[in-house]
Amino acid sequence: MQRSTTRIPSTAGIDGDVLLELRNVSKRFPGVCALDQVDFDLRAGEVHALFGENGAGKSTLISIVAGALRPTEGALVVGGEPVELHSVRDARGLGISAVFQEFSLVPTLTVADNLLLGSEPGTRGLIDRRTLRADADRLLRDLGFPLKPSQQVSRLSRAQQQMVEIAKAFRSDLRVLILDEPTASLTETEASRLFELVWEARGRGLGVVYVTHRLKELYRLADRVTVLRDGQRVDTLDQSDVSEDRLLRLMTGRVIEQVFPDVDTTPEEVVLRVRDLTTATRSILNVDFEVRAGEIVGFAGLVGSGKSSAARACFGAEAVLSGAIELHRRDVTGSTPRQMLRRGMFYVPSDRKTDGLLMMRSVRENVALPCLSLDRFSKLTLLRRAAEREVTDEVTRRVRLYPHALERPVEHFSGGNQQKVLLAKALARDVDVFVFDEPTVGVDVGTRVAIYNLMAELCAKGAAVVLVSSDLPEILHLTHRAYVFHHGRIVDHLVGDEITEENVLRNFLDKGAA
Repeated sequence: MQRSTTRIPSTAGIDGDVLLELRNVSKRFPGVCALDQVDFDLRAGEVHALFGENGAGKSTLISIVAGALRPTEGALVVGGEPVELHSVRDARGLGISAVFQEFSLVPTLTVADNLLLGSEPGTRGLIDRRTLRADADRLLRDLGFPLKPSQQVSRLSRAQQQMVEIAKAFRSDLRVLILDEPTASLTETEASRLFELVWEARGRGLGVVYVTHRLKELYRLADRVTVLRDGQRVDTLDQSDVSEDRLLRLMTGRVIEQVFPDVDTTPEEVVLRVRDLTTATRSILNVDFEVRAGEIVGFAGLVGSGKSSAARACFGAEAVLSGAIELHRRDVTGSTPRQMLRRGMFYVPSDRKTDGLLMMRSVRENVALPCLSLDRFSKLTLLRRAAEREVTDEVTRRVRLYPHALERPVEHFSGGNQQKVLLAKALARDVDVFVFDEPTVGVDVGTRVAIYNLMAELCAKGAAVVLVSSDLPEILHLTHRAYVFHHGRIVDHLVGDEITEENVLRNFLDKGAA
């Protein structure tokens, strides 16, 4: 992997002022030690990245720094003074602000209301709405975010909501900025603007704690990288010592050649055929493609290219304006997701929390949900709990869910294990066409390996697999054929050795992509 040449030198240096420290910090939950005697420090004018698998302790560490959690043992030092943070408000009072992966927005309020929530301008208990909107508009313009203060948050896309969260962090005097997987929902253009903001913040002497699973972001932004594994600090590396192989070994004990499995293919009959498809939103325009049993077909393209819309339309999750969809030679155009599920197709959505899982319900309930109409799981109006437990136990072991606690609410698992629950749902009933939409967004390398191996296993057993991905290495290493999407159209169809980085990227450039 080549390093970005647009990286700006840090102002911190070896002797930069230490803004905050964690000294021998531990955090224990019932039955789990999330952090174990961890040391960490952040200097003024640097970006210090946290890297590690899901469940390694990254979220716990930044939650302690942000005031959302209190350590079981150890000390938090800010500006050279030991402090106890009892709330997020306490942390903000010291200039520490966090942008978490889980949004903290009020969906029924406007962008302006969310940006200044708790610090609204006004007198005698009355909010000055004009000043509120003006302050919000000024903040958005300064950050370069194309949002209107009067927009209701519930009507924004996930990427736009991410911008609101980021803007909230910049509304007050900052000393420490925490960013938790901030680019997971952003396009390339939006992510580039975020990187500029990070560089500007660093240039002003702020310290930035940056959590990511994306190696290219480490090369582009990080001055130092701390690797966590199983709640412990494994090592802290200077940027000059960072390499893909070294990080992977520190984080998982694997070498990079072990990440992508060999995927054998014996393509058989066409099981999914799409002709001249256009969606009602016109996110897809006149596309044609087909998928055979026993192969992995990639949908490649930038965020917003239409590749996800094509997958959703096939499953009945997006309305079709014109064209035809055939599954097993049967016209299924206009079918509902329930009907497509009964016909042997399963769509794994890109947003597990909004579209894929009931976060407050148990693993067992989530996995069994697509199967409740089957005779094995229910009789008349009664659920067969024994069958639920048996099937859930089998498929969660297959995806290596950890901990293997079937009655635990899904929200209490790490992001990678939540993704495994979502995959287990797809395995709980007979399916022969699997559509994985951005299945590795926001998950660690260990979970990626499990997902890749699962796709290879399904393909080897004769299933048809569609992989929708913005991650180019996934397309290059896993797929047998790839359709390249751009502005709602398929601009190329690559087969076998034709699937190269040059061929895929050339399609974006030739069509005017940034």
